Amino acid sequence: MIVENITTMSGFLLRGFSDNCELQILHALLFLVAYLFGSAGNFIIITITTLDPQLQYPMYYFLKHLSILDLSSLSVTVPQYVDSSLSGGGYISYGQCMLQIFFFTAFAWGELAILTVMSYDRYIAVCLPLHYEIIMCPRKCRWAVTAVWLGSSIPGTLYIATIFSVRFCRAKIIHQFFCDVPQLLKLSCSNDYLVIMGVADFLSVIGFACFVGIVISYVHIFSTVLRMPSAESRSKVFSTCLLHLFVVSLFLSTGIFAYLNPTTDFPTALEFLFSVFYTVLPPTLNPVIYSLRNDAIKSVVRKLLLSGKFSS
Repeated sequence: MIVENITTMSGFLLRGFSDNCELQILHALLFLVAYLFGSAGNFIIITITTLDPQLQYPMYYFLKHLSILDLSSLSVTVPQYVDSSLSGGGYISYGQCMLQIFFFTAFAWGELAILTVMSYDRYIAVCLPLHYEIIMCPRKCRWAVTAVWLGSSIPGTLYIATIFSVRFCRAKIIHQFFCDVPQLLKLSCSNDYLVIMGVADFLSVIGFACFVGIVISYVHIFSTVLRMPSAESRSKVFSTCLLHLFVVSLFLSTGIFAYLNPTTDFPTALEFLFSVFYTVLPPTLNPVIYSLRNDAIKSVVRKLLLSGKFSS
């Protein structure tokens, strides 16, 4: 009955990971915990990097905007899924679906762009420390962040513009926990989806170029760190950089697989798992990787918890 009704409606039905009511509630609780954990971590970073005078440096300026993007990305998909799972619904209007696609795509690509900028910032700081203040001056940092935010809207606009030209003639059931472009393609009744695949191919090339830029930056960082006399400093830089590369690689590889892999009528458990890897995991782990392993941020957090305020 639901399938028949959703076929005639303008919106879509999000089926999530399971039709079992108990499993839906379990998944909703797990997603809620991840959302609260990720939101708290990102909110703490945004707060302390904005208010504390010790953290007014380019690295923390970029980190603040990464946390804003992460918090926004989580908020676009997870709360809606938790609400629909706990209420037993799943219907999402056409307009809501398009907005979800636009904002999720924009925030995801903004995150990749800011991570690329952050890797370049670390490269300058480690490999060219004498030129750091000139190269990473406040004006250039502001321009870089402005470019990230403006550029992040381009992928979302491209996807929305192409999706508007697609006609949906199959049952509007999306086997995913949010409106994901690959799952929308299989509902198309024409070859219009080829245009969307062209956009996905184009963006994948850009994503791969960003990843190559990040890898090149860290190759130079690793080569410089290897010449450091302190084993403790080498270990700390390596552990943080390798975690960064791992999360970026996971985010890009699973996202590219989802967007370039031909969709099936019934997604496998691996496809569902990959969707979590590029939507929920990176924004949740980034605060841990970039903050809880940073001595300056840990010091500020301890000071905040003990005194209840920031010292001037």
